[in-house]
Amino acid sequence: MNPPISRRAFGQSSLAALGVAALGRVARAADPMAAKPGFRLFACDWTLQKLCNPDAFELAARIGLDGVQVDFGRPKEGEATLPLFSEAQQDRIVATAEKHRVVIASLAMGVLNNVPYKSDAATEQWVRDSVKVMTRLKQKVTLLAFFGKGDLVDDAAGVTEVIRRLKQLAPRAEAAGVVYGIESWLKAAELERILDAVNSPAIRVYYDVGNMHKVGEDYGSAIRRLGRERICEVHLKDYDDLYGKGSINFPAVRSALDASGYRGWLGIEGVKTPLGVEASIRYDVDYLRPLFPKTV
Repeated sequence: MNPPISRRAFGQSSLAALGVAALGRVARAADPMAAKPGFRLFACDWTLQKLCNPDAFELAARIGLDGVQVDFGRPKEGEATLPLFSEAQQDRIVATAEKHRVVIASLAMGVLNNVPYKSDAATEQWVRDSVKVMTRLKQKVTLLAFFGKGDLVDDAAGVTEVIRRLKQLAPRAEAAGVVYGIESWLKAAELERILDAVNSPAIRVYYDVGNMHKVGEDYGSAIRRLGRERICEVHLKDYDDLYGKGSINFPAVRSALDASGYRGWLGIEGVKTPLGVEASIRYDVDYLRPLFPKTV
């Protein structure tokens, strides 16, 4: 640890050169009681019913969200690419996000649920090309979905092929400084085997507490086990009701995240919206804010 910086050590001329703003940063850095970064809340654009749609940011602003997770969208009839690969669409999303002061939290490829990464040749190219999109949009995380037709449970051949593809993707992702998160029905131990086989910091787990509760995993223990080194981002989900009324123990999630050292984005992927989308997500945000504050 570096020793504290004193006024005498700097001298008057050095203080003048440093400037008032820089001195403020020094003071904050030296203050052990200064607030530390906590959590920011986003909603998935598909939860807002605005898939790969700039309008998601206006709605997110009204709700009071910090960000939106943007999906790559689905291929239009007769096209072999995804909407977010269009730079014009990227620019529309960025402009709308800036206008409403709601940021892009991360990206997602939900299309992989219907066009499986484990078997379809097109998906390998989509994921590889997404590195360029992440770089252009200044994004660090993309969720890779493994549900529906892309499910990996009891599919040893599928897991083997996914590992092969991720091994090829990893060096490209590492060079770009981006991360891909596996979201699936697989429990922590099975996910660890995939991560160990790929052996890259660019491939991690996208942890969803609702999904893992649904398959019977102790999500608190799993979050502690995986830790912040292996969890790139977190979805908060409750299959049963509005947040705080359903089956997920969100205070226990907070405790597990504290123990793991995780800080950063938490995603609202609402399943139950009995009040309508906007009012329900606002209810969830109001419930979550005290539990997951922006500074801790």
